Amino acid sequence: MEDEQKILNLLPTRLREARRAQGLSLDAVAKLSGVSRSMVSQIERGESSPTIATLWNLTRALQVDFAGLLDERAASKKIEILRDAQVPTFENRGKGCCIRILSPPEDAGKHEVYDIRLTASGFLESQPHTRGAREHLTVIDGLVEVVSGDIVEVVGEGDTARYDADITHGIRAHKGPARVFLVVQNA
Repeated sequence: MEDEQKILNLLPTRLREARRAQGLSLDAVAKLSGVSRSMVSQIERGESSPTIATLWNLTRALQVDFAGLLDERAASKKIEILRDAQVPTFENRGKGCCIRILSPPEDAGKHEVYDIRLTASGFLESQPHTRGAREHLTVIDGLVEVVSGDIVEVVGEGDTARYDADITHGIRAHKGPARVFLVVQNA
């Protein structure tokens, strides 16, 4: 009975770790496994115990060994690595702008982290986020023009700008290419 409880306590964490290790969203796992998104979420939160068939479908979708999933030694892994080629990247937002998403998918809308690279004429304009949203932008390289509503400021290398993001806002490379680290709160 004690071993059974140990496994039930370990399972949600191991499934979530396996999903994250592959960079998969809950929706992606649901599509790959045939298990509903809500059920996958409930299992990962420990709110539901999967049937053997459901667990089998999940392990096949996540390409993990059923026995390895429940191995306590594997559960002790504490460092999650997302290799450069695995980082989700968008280049179709703004102009001359490459956005790399550094935060985990489950943080979307709460606390998002981005690495943004702008060409010499690059810019990113954003519509208002939810009420109270703020952005914290640190310039890694170059100069950036930050716009929040009617306010415009030029921010240099090493500087950080904090501004309202619940109004129209954006960033623009200023006098050459630039790279910024951006944290969005309550997007």
